[in-house]
Amino acid sequence: MKFDAVLPPMPLKNVPKVACAAEEMGFDTLWTTETQHDAFLPHPLIANSTSKINMGTAIAISFARSPGDMAYTAWDLAAQSEGRFILGLGTQVKGHITKRFGMPWPDSVVGKLREQIGAIRALWNTWQIGEKLRYSGEYYKLRLMTPFFNPGKIAHPDIPIYIAGVNTGLARLAGEICNGFHAHPFNTPRYLEEILIPAIEEGASKTNRSRKDVAISLTAFIATTPEEANQARMQIAFYASTPSYKRVMDLYGWGDTAEKLRNHVAKGEWSEMPMLITDEMLEEFVTYADSPADLPAALKKRYAGMVDRITIYTPFLPGEKDDFWKKMVGAF
Repeated sequence: MKFDAVLPPMPLKNVPKVACAAEEMGFDTLWTTETQHDAFLPHPLIANSTSKINMGTAIAISFARSPGDMAYTAWDLAAQSEGRFILGLGTQVKGHITKRFGMPWPDSVVGKLREQIGAIRALWNTWQIGEKLRYSGEYYKLRLMTPFFNPGKIAHPDIPIYIAGVNTGLARLAGEICNGFHAHPFNTPRYLEEILIPAIEEGASKTNRSRKDVAISLTAFIATTPEEANQARMQIAFYASTPSYKRVMDLYGWGDTAEKLRNHVAKGEWSEMPMLITDEMLEEFVTYADSPADLPAALKKRYAGMVDRITIYTPFLPGEKDDFWKKMVGAF
């Protein structure tokens, strides 16, 4: 099980310092998110500031971008990082795509993401091996690539693609055509074992692959203090209110709670929401440990055989909890 870090939202000028510290600390990969800032922009700085640590997006919002845009950006980052870049994509939910990004929502989420990945790889094949650009699907038709717009070959063209998801459709797609799957933090070992991993295996079987061909990456909620448990409670309440994530709650018979949370969101009653997340729910979503020193063993026990790489929900910042991070990295 590899141990990764997530870059917290920050001004770009601060990224090199954090990237250097993450590499020195010994993390396998430094992931960027797409919340308040663009997911790709930190990576040229990470690549220039480091030489060993892997780097990737977890995630970049694919439905807010074109395949060509993502293909060019990932190609440049793979070249600049000398093969250390991982392209992690996520679809986001309909409200954000249509109301925050002003982009259309597809009839088929899985179908559009499948085409985006196929179109990206078609562009990469054209640039690397000279294959004529001919990609045709329901959402994308690519057939123009002149020498002026062709970036040409790079030394590390096999860029891993991870996709994120909560439900089985995207998990099956990851199994079928992707190198990895970003399991959403709103997750439990039971949901992984009973719902997501079987879906990944089902998808992998369609293309003569196996579960081992798909690296499962998880960002885990952790708590070693009551304060950390309360922080997790607030975040879980937010995630549980998302309609497309309801299946996780339904697995435990907590669908009514998800409905109540959604009603609070509609009324803007944010402070009411954490009170609906019971201690029983927290036990399912959060990895508890008596102390930070006990946390690595608790994570390994909880996710052994289910995930290949793990990040904890706490962002990495050098100078804050350095002893904690050294022990975590050392334990993994």
